[in-house]
Amino acid sequence: MTSDLFVKMSLSAWKTQNTRLDELLAKLSDEQLMQPTAPGRNTGTYLLGHLTAVNDSLFKFLGFGEMMHPELEDVFLRSPDGSGKTMPTVKQLRDYWSEVNTALYIKMDAMTAADWFAKHSAVSEEDFIKDPHRNKLNIILNRTTHQGYHLGQIAYLVKK
Repeated sequence: MTSDLFVKMSLSAWKTQNTRLDELLAKLSDEQLMQPTAPGRNTGTYLLGHLTAVNDSLFKFLGFGEMMHPELEDVFLRSPDGSGKTMPTVKQLRDYWSEVNTALYIKMDAMTAADWFAKHSAVSEEDFIKDPHRNKLNIILNRTTHQGYHLGQIAYLVKK
């Protein structure tokens, strides 16, 4: 019962961050998203691509398979904003965000509490034995905090 409740609370927090970004994206025009969140900082478009790529990477970390949009990895996970790499359009990124999260929700909702406490793909069996907190649920906890940070940045794009 306790592990089920902890999993439910953790997934609820992660989904809440996704919903908050969905709501924020609905308020922002494509033009607003293309602006930097502050002088010299990332654009909203880059941050949307980054968050989409991070969520997409959950497929491999959680053992669901490969990323749906591996082309996002180089642009949004390995390169900074303004790198000159070709980025998808804002519309494509909005669509990818929705597509990735919809697929993740289906996969995540099918997992048991025991599944969540199993090792994730980026940790070896030996390291997992030493550090069992390096499990799949911990990935979600980390990603929830990460999303909240970038959500706060994107919020600066809303016109007052």
